[in-house]
Amino acid sequence: MFRSVLRTLRLTGTAAAVAVATFVLPVATAAPAHADTTLCDQFGSVAVSGGQYVVQNNEWGDTIPQCLDVTNDGFTVTTGDHNVGTSGAPAAYPSIYAGCHYGNCSTGNGLPQQVSSFTNPQSSVNFTTTAGSWDSSYDIWFDTQADPAGQNDGEELMIWANHSGPPTPFGTKVATVTIEGAVWDVWYGRQGTSPAWNTVSYVREQGTNAITVNIKDFTNDSIARGYMNPAWYMTSVQFGFEPWQGGPGLGVNSFSYTSDGTTTGSGSGSTRIVGQGSGRCLDDQNGGTADGTPVQLYDCYAGTGTWPNQQWTQTNGTFVNANSGKCLDVAGGATTDGTQVRQWTCNGTGAQQWQVNANGTITNPQSGKCLDAVGQGTANGTLLQIWDCYAGGGTQSNQVWSLD
Repeated sequence: MFRSVLRTLRLTGTAAAVAVATFVLPVATAAPAHADTTLCDQFGSVAVSGGQYVVQNNEWGDTIPQCLDVTNDGFTVTTGDHNVGTSGAPAAYPSIYAGCHYGNCSTGNGLPQQVSSFTNPQSSVNFTTTAGSWDSSYDIWFDTQADPAGQNDGEELMIWANHSGPPTPFGTKVATVTIEGAVWDVWYGRQGTSPAWNTVSYVREQGTNAITVNIKDFTNDSIARGYMNPAWYMTSVQFGFEPWQGGPGLGVNSFSYTSDGTTTGSGSGSTRIVGQGSGRCLDDQNGGTADGTPVQLYDCYAGTGTWPNQQWTQTNGTFVNANSGKCLDVAGGATTDGTQVRQWTCNGTGAQQWQVNANGTITNPQSGKCLDAVGQGTANGTLLQIWDCYAGGGTQSNQVWSLD
């Protein structure tokens, strides 16, 4: 949003004050987090996950006390009940990120990375929301140079997974597009001076509190619209909240980023989908080939060769069963907890789109929910459904799968 303009001005003002005092303060790196870490400094930050990510308070648009309880891969806003006008800039952007932000860097993430060299950079997040006016969004930064010291001068790519209240993104709505099985409104504006940068926001029409994004899908769309240059560098991948009104109760339960996540592209060959909690395979019940045939857990075939009921081919974001030739499908395209997962003739809808995530979950982007073994069951015949991805930090075994 407008965050970066004011952040730049604040840093500029600080630099001027330091110059008058005739000394220069070094850039502070994030201290490591420990159990029950509380972060209350207005622009304070702390390293988490062994330095792989950084949590930042980043209260740049308000002055009331704002504090975060920090965990190993997330945080919860505990204080800071903001009340700023919803037609202007938000109060803050408490967030967690991989990469570098104003010289404060995490480690081991492969960032910066040139857009033209992308394989499948991927991030997953699960978060909690509450009443108020806010957005919950990725803020992904791009620069013309690999290692900028301050404000990025390429693109700010925002991905609004959810939002509440009247605020809208910076700029003007320019399009509506379907990406990764979900419908997004596209907003564009150019902001800042010396440097200036493009701000491109994708707002999910159906909000979700758990999402995996294959970043290349969004950068490809931005490149096609002329907003991004593939020669630019991605410098940070951030996720957090922009509160205008409220704040306490907003929280990231888990966050991950990888420079090369599991692809959900055209795929080759077939694979079994094995549940972590059960050790059993995703199975076409009774070898059925009709539309609506249930999908279940069943002992993985241990004989010679393969069992086609349990073989699935990834094709353009779908899973196609080798026995029936039909797609793994959310019944009726519904998005509610408990909706059955079954087989259905492949039809190109969001009900049949699946993302395999770095943490082992498989999500349906249209609903934002996880592929789930009903009742946390592990027995033969346990049916499959979609359900909210586990929000307790980490994962839950009936929602974790391996492809082998």
